[in-house]
Amino acid sequence: MARVRPKNEGLVQGLTLVAMAAPFLVLIAAFGTSLGFWDASVGYDLLALQVAWALAFAGGVAALAAAVLARRDLKRLGLYVIVALVVSVGTLGAFAIQKARLAEGLPEDVSTNPDDRPGFSEAVAAARGEGGPASAIGPEACPAAQPVMRQVAPQGAYEALQAAGFTARGAFAARADGDRTGFWFGFTHDAVVRIRPGRTDIRVAARDGRSHGGEACRLAGEISRALQTAE
Repeated sequence: MARVRPKNEGLVQGLTLVAMAAPFLVLIAAFGTSLGFWDASVGYDLLALQVAWALAFAGGVAALAAAVLARRDLKRLGLYVIVALVVSVGTLGAFAIQKARLAEGLPEDVSTNPDDRPGFSEAVAAARGEGGPASAIGPEACPAAQPVMRQVAPQGAYEALQAAGFTARGAFAARADGDRTGFWFGFTHDAVVRIRPGRTDIRVAARDGRSHGGEACRLAGEISRALQTAE
């Protein structure tokens, strides 16, 4: 005997797909940006932060509509409703958290010594160009970014960069350099550890001028913690 489709099944399925549109678009935007199909102004600024944000609200409405339409046959349509509600609520929650982080507006240039920031090498400075953060912060605004009040060995600085997820580019007598490219949108942060007698300082800065929700502060804190136990 042929299966009788539940009433409104096709519509509920369609609404479930609408609820999934925002996270799907974010994935497309992220991978398209990291693979170079379009630049960050399209993938991140437009598709992720604007279009997907609007779709997240549409997905929430779609999930509620799916729940209303399926209420008389939850036994067969309930799975669609659960998927739609979980995805839409999760997406809106993730956006709310990220929007709150971005609203903090912490500069993405962090140093343990803001009055005498470690400088980047000529090669890194050339790669950074003129698009970096317009301002910088220190331990007062980013308490995790603390200097090490001793002279750390270059190898220890090199390993601290690696422990924080950076690709270390070299360890020299008085410094170690590295960079880290994020997985999702391919944003790059540069880092330098400056070694002096009695003090080792850190600087982490985004290569672009966007806010990344305090990512530079978080990374500087990871390097600082790794240096505290370095030789």
